[in-house]
Amino acid sequence: MTNALTRRHFLQAGAVAICAGPLLAGEKKLSPNERLHVAVIGVNGQGDYDMKNVANAGAEIVALCDVDENRAVEARKRYPRARYYTDFRRVFDQKDLDAVVVATPDHMHALATLPALRAGLHVYCEKPLAHTVAEARLVAETAAKHQRVTQMGTQIHAGGNYRRVVELVQSGTIGSVSTVHVWCGKSYGYGDHPKDTPPVPKGLHYDLWLGCAPYRPYHPVHLHFNWRSWWDYGGGTLNDMACHYVDLPFWALKLRHPLSVAAEGAKLHPESVANWLIVHYQFPEREGLPPVKLTWYDGGKQPELLPAKFREKWGSGVLFVGDKGMLLADYNRHQLLPEKQFEGFKPPRPFTPDSVGHHKEWVEACKNGGKTTCNFSYAGALSEAVLLGTVSYRLGRPLNWDAGELKAVNEPEAERFLHKEYRKPWSLEA
Repeated sequence: MTNALTRRHFLQAGAVAICAGPLLAGEKKLSPNERLHVAVIGVNGQGDYDMKNVANAGAEIVALCDVDENRAVEARKRYPRARYYTDFRRVFDQKDLDAVVVATPDHMHALATLPALRAGLHVYCEKPLAHTVAEARLVAETAAKHQRVTQMGTQIHAGGNYRRVVELVQSGTIGSVSTVHVWCGKSYGYGDHPKDTPPVPKGLHYDLWLGCAPYRPYHPVHLHFNWRSWWDYGGGTLNDMACHYVDLPFWALKLRHPLSVAAEGAKLHPESVANWLIVHYQFPEREGLPPVKLTWYDGGKQPELLPAKFREKWGSGVLFVGDKGMLLADYNRHQLLPEKQFEGFKPPRPFTPDSVGHHKEWVEACKNGGKTTCNFSYAGALSEAVLLGTVSYRLGRPLNWDAGELKAVNEPEAERFLHKEYRKPWSLEA
């Protein structure tokens, strides 16, 4: 895989427009009255949310896949005509598919997404796009090569509040922005793996759940959302939430690949994630905009610059620091600071079109070849930046990042965290 991720591949991927590609020559284009046929891989939790929204957007759910038969019961009742699988590799043999929703744990995102793209299917994948930086790059390249319609599950990107914040930043309301602080109050982490080995519950295909991860005896503390606390399957709060919150400055400031990344956090545990992190990113000049220093905080950490009166009520948020003021935002609200300076301020006329809905964007683009806003070109770069924070923390050293070569030029040892080993027979190869 390392050999495949060359500078040539990077430049090809970077040249792809930040929108869905056109339909391939000779490819079937659905008529307005035809339903998009979708398979959902991972049908509980976030997968259930995605499935309902995709169906509400006009798609037809024709295949369901989940390694836990117990957690698939409700979905199978709701969509009794959909074929059911426990192994997603069998899903791609179904001939009537147009598209796939991937809502597995992070460690299997790329393993499920890549064969779907190679099979000519459009893909909606939950965030982050992959479990490693190298996987995220390969997924974005593969989507570009096959010109599939893609969308990463950063649903809040479709909301009106993010659009208004982007407009305020890009219209110069707070002046030139060179510093951003992003924080999330969530925290994950367990410590050592349990020593007891309870039996695998009936109906759970545990080896399929492990997938490409190293073998470990079953324990419920690993599965069903708990997986976010273990390096083998997730990456804690940074991997879980940064794609949502860092998405806002990425969009507003037209960010892409950082030049350097330096992380600090709780004492490193070899198996369980950190219960708090602070990650410093340095982004270069781009499109006439100044360099940007972006800092991420989680596990209850917040920027010192955040006024005390906002700390309790803004447990998660984004603070843009400009040379003419500051802008505080989260999913649903925003506030110009200092408040007295902006009394009577009238925002610019909205110039960012409203979204039809995050899932509906994807469904409609799959049918007519239109655009999506969090396609894998944009989402791949966002995911890479997020995941680099995990690499720096686990390595214990800052990274000087060469995005074209996909390597930390100052730290050859980073390779073991940029990539990962896959338990046989799992592979990213076609």
